[in-house]
Amino acid sequence: MVPAFTLNNYRNLTFVDLKIFLKTLEYSVIVILLSLVFCYPAVYFLTFHIKTVRIKIALFLLCMIPFWTSYLIRTMAWFPMLARETGLINVTLRNLGILDKPIQWLMFSEFGTILVMLQCNIVMMLGPIFFSLSKIDKVTIEAAKDLGAPFWKIFREIIFPLSLPGVAIGSIFVFVLTMGEFATPAFIGGGKTATVGTQIFQDLININFPAASAKAVYLLVSMSIGVWLILRVVDIRKEL
Repeated sequence: MVPAFTLNNYRNLTFVDLKIFLKTLEYSVIVILLSLVFCYPAVYFLTFHIKTVRIKIALFLLCMIPFWTSYLIRTMAWFPMLARETGLINVTLRNLGILDKPIQWLMFSEFGTILVMLQCNIVMMLGPIFFSLSKIDKVTIEAAKDLGAPFWKIFREIIFPLSLPGVAIGSIFVFVLTMGEFATPAFIGGGKTATVGTQIFQDLININFPAASAKAVYLLVSMSIGVWLILRVVDIRKEL
């Protein structure tokens, strides 16, 4: 440690560190896309096919219930589901005679890491999309139907463009949270999946504060660039 301002800590980042940054970015993009794939149809159904307001609110709160518990508890709760020998999924598949050997890639793998990151952060995509779709004037959609527009054209020309602010806000939330992840890759990945967060955490354990600080600054800059790119694609202020 040098008791003075120096740029050496930033220059000392290796090619391995760059690969970990890119892998973390890959995880974030995958989780964002999967969150959008799972959330959008569910929220669309909730918004346009549930007519009673009370039922709509009740179902929305039902989606939020798992997120009333601690993030760490929700992460650890996946152990009984994904464990290789005694996990619920493997035990069930073997009892049904579908598998002879347990699936090895459910736990301590990239698949398990992405799955848990998705479940733990998906609510950040669900809420903004729900509020964006709820703001769409149903009269506009009915007018398009009366003019003979098919469903896919209505969705492409009206619904999806008007929901883009929610998609952008949800993407920003999920992106920032997944880029800074360290608990899920550490516990579910079992050390086989490294992210910037796990590297910073390891540096702190090893009392390597200069390296941790440099990586944290690079992480902050990369998050800022990612948020800026999302805002360039969707002008939230204009859309709202």
